[in-house]
Amino acid sequence: MAIKILIILFILVILYSLGSAMIFLVRDHGEGDRMVKRLTWRIGLSLLLFLFLWGAYQMGWIEPSGGPVGMQVPEQATGPD
Repeated sequence: MAIKILIILFILVILYSLGSAMIFLVRDHGEGDRMVKRLTWRIGLSLLLFLFLWGAYQMGWIEPSGGPVGMQVPEQATGPD
């Protein structure tokens, strides 16, 4: 449960950074460097989230689910019997 909360917090901070970059774009008319700094933070946080998800998957902290509701994921064949 703690990992889900951490992932949601990461996504909210990434969205905040993206929204503030849009606000700075409108206010500064694209001439300041505040927008670039916010977008750089967004890229860094997105990369950090991706690496965290990959690491958590490799350590077995998270596992893939069956997919969206109502969608059946076929089982993989293990080879010839």
